[in-house]
Amino acid sequence: MKPTGLIIVALALMLATGSHAAETNEVRIVKQIGLGFLPIMVMEHEKLIEKHTRAAGLGDVKGVYATTVGPAVMNDAMLAGRIDIGTNGPTSVILIWARTKGTENEIKGVAAMITSPMWLNTNKPNIKTVRDIAPEDRIAVPGIKTSNQAIVLQMATAQALGKEQFDKFTAQTVAMSHFDGMAALLSKKEITLHLTSPPVQYLELEQPGIQRVLNSDDILGGPSTFSNIFSSGKFRAANPRTYKAALAAFTEAVALINKDKKWASQVYLNVSGDKKSTVADILKQLEDVNIQFTTTPRNVQKYADFMFDAGYIKTRAASWKDLYFPEIHDLPGS
Repeated sequence: MKPTGLIIVALALMLATGSHAAETNEVRIVKQIGLGFLPIMVMEHEKLIEKHTRAAGLGDVKGVYATTVGPAVMNDAMLAGRIDIGTNGPTSVILIWARTKGTENEIKGVAAMITSPMWLNTNKPNIKTVRDIAPEDRIAVPGIKTSNQAIVLQMATAQALGKEQFDKFTAQTVAMSHFDGMAALLSKKEITLHLTSPPVQYLELEQPGIQRVLNSDDILGGPSTFSNIFSSGKFRAANPRTYKAALAAFTEAVALINKDKKWASQVYLNVSGDKKSTVADILKQLEDVNIQFTTTPRNVQKYADFMFDAGYIKTRAASWKDLYFPEIHDLPGS
């Protein structure tokens, strides 16, 4: 082989090696509290990041997992580059997408995680609809003006009282984690309503004196995505093979849940540390026909349209595909 040929081969090897070296040796994944984040728990329990990155020829890549509370904290961590894959409701993903759209670090959804109704529960027997909420009532939500629950409350208010009054009860919302919100609701002191998610909403209704006021499925006109995994354009561009392996790991986690829900219930208890529920409790919720683990986004466009009309974002999403990276654009999302 001529020297020129050797140089070309050497350069090719250097580029290939450099390409592999550019991939990360860990994937930092952060989940929130609750059953809606079960696929991440399965990924951690089964070491699926390690499995799929190894299968992709990426060597030893470690999944590093943490838990946080609240969508705003999650978005701040993603913007700061402290995490690679986060878990947030569609409203929070829409907010951060609009904020970063058109930049080299545009942040989008990677895939949907679960469709699940959210219930507004109350400890006051006279509250039958949002029209009955009084000025002294306080409503617990995971994040003020950012969480799915906060936006659903505004959508419900607009439907009941008129679009111009969508923000009527926002000043009465209080940011609390799901379990703190339940404790506050059951204490019947400051919090009189709680807009939450599984398993908390089920646990609340099992207590005397608690009743449901609304179901988010009725507000959105059908099942909707409750949570997604999301990532940054910077991480995806720098680690394309790792990104695809992480999506494959997540997709397998969803499949494992749907294959054996009793096993998945035990995984939830093992990883979450939930001491208030049993396998039977969690299994009952997983078998609810209204709860489905799926990577396909549902009714996310309705959130985006409302948030644009309400002034939360300055860019209208032309379709749900604007909000997610292209690897899932072949799915029948909405």
